[in-house]
Formats: sequence, C-alpha cells, structure tokens
Amino acid sequence: MGDVGGVAERLRPYRVLVRSRVRAQTSYRASFALDVLGNVGIGAIEFVEIYTILTRVDGLGGLDASGALLVFALANVAFSLADLAVGHVDERPRYLRAGTLDAFLLRPLPVLAQLMTADVSLKRLGRTALALVVLAVAAPTAVSDWTPGRVALLVLTPLVGAVLFAALFVVASACQFWLVDGSELTNSFTYGGSYAASYPASVYGVVLRTVFAFVVPAAFVAYLPALLLTGSPGPAGLPSWLGWCTPVVALLAWAVAGLTWRAGLRHHTGAGG
Repeated sequence: MGDVGGVAERLRPYRVLVRSRVRAQTSYRASFALDVLGNVGIGAIEFVEIYTILTRVDGLGGLDASGALLVFALANVAFSLADLAVGHVDERPRYLRAGTLDAFLLRPLPVLAQLMTADVSLKRLGRTALALVVLAVAAPTAVSDWTPGRVALLVLTPLVGAVLFAALFVVASACQFWLVDGSELTNSFTYGGSYAASYPASVYGVVLRTVFAFVVPAAFVAYLPALLLTGSPGPAGLPSWLGWCTPVVALLAWAVAGLTWRAGLRHHTGAGG
C-alpha cells in the first residue's frame, strides 16, 4: 500500500496540471464545441477520401470495402488518442526558440513528462468519436468469425497503436534538439505515418511497404491486425501473423524514443549557455 501511495503522490503534480488544462478548455462551452466539430470535420474529410475510392473499386489492397474501412478506423482511433495525449510535444521548438525550456529543466520533474502534461487538447476527441463510429459500422461486416481472441485484438489494437504513435511523436520532438526548426520534416513521419496507416500497406510498392513496416512502423498500427481480424493473407514480406507482434513493436519504438530523447536532452544547451 505504501508503494501505491508513493506512486500516487509522485503523479499528483501531473494530475493537477491535466485537470487545470481540462477546466480551461471546457470553461467556454460554445468555443469548445466548435473546436470539437472542427476536428470531426477533419476526420470526415479523410473518411470521404477513402469512401470515394471504395465506391469506385471492389476492394483495396486485397481487402474488401469493409476491411479497408476497418483499417482506416483502427488507424484513426489510434492516432487521435496519441495526438490527444502527446501530440503537443511537437511544439517544443517554440520553447527552444523562446528559451523557456530551461524552466522545465529547473523543476524537479522529468522534462518529457512536463511536456506531455503541458497541454491536453480535448478537441481531438472529435476525430476519435468519428473513427469509433466508422469502426462500429465496419467491424461487424469485415469480421465474419468472432472469437474471444479477435474480440481482444479489436479492443487492444487501437490502444497499442496509440502507444506506437506516441513513441513516434516523442522521437520527432527529440529530433528538434538538433534540427531546432525542422518540424515539417518530422511531421512527415508522424502525420505522414498516420496517413499511411489509414490505408492497406499492400497498396504501396515494395520500397514504401518496407519503410512503413520496418522504419516507420505504420503497418503494425492497423493493417496487420486487420489481416488477423478478417482472416486475410498478407502480401509478400508482410504475413498476417506479424499483427500479433504489434505490442512488441510498440515497446521497441518506445525504447528508441527514450534513447533519442535522452540523447537530445544531453545535447541541449540552455539559453544562458
């Protein structure tokens, strides 16, 4: 019990910060509602894009329309949850240019944890809600044989995918210690990875398929688990059983993220030298 109490006490500053951010955003309800609707609109535009493609073809990348929509929904739920939790860490270059990152260094708390709790954009839940609606519609049609394992896989896939995307956000933020103003480059891996994960990896050529599987592991977020859910075979080099490896890939991604972040923090020179 003492250990649990100690952990709760260490987490208390972060809980206070998150609660204050949430109260600040929800205090103006009309503005908050418009922000949420705006994010629903962003998700809707992406959905219309893939829906338009699917109305003109019988399938996509070896999956039928419902299977392709399942990939889209799983990827968007995962990315929107990661974006909600840690997406704002890509604002760290602003702290670097202003010299305010030093304030985080002076506090007796981990810098990365402070950045993660520096903002919580609840408006991003709008995109999550839309993706969940698409998931609820697509999953019963795409999956014909429900087993306890597939039910567990369906529930865990977007959560593990969110952990994987969160690691990509941290790596992108850590790279800014060297790039300083290279957010457009790092966004190509975070937001670009989200876009790539929304489509079956088999639609890409061999080179891109390899990049989005083993460099930026977007294929593990939704496509490979969707193959397991639908019972579809994977393309050459991406067998469906790799979908069970998504938790391992997420852990490896966080190991890389942790090493990159620590290396970047050691490289950082404060505003005072």
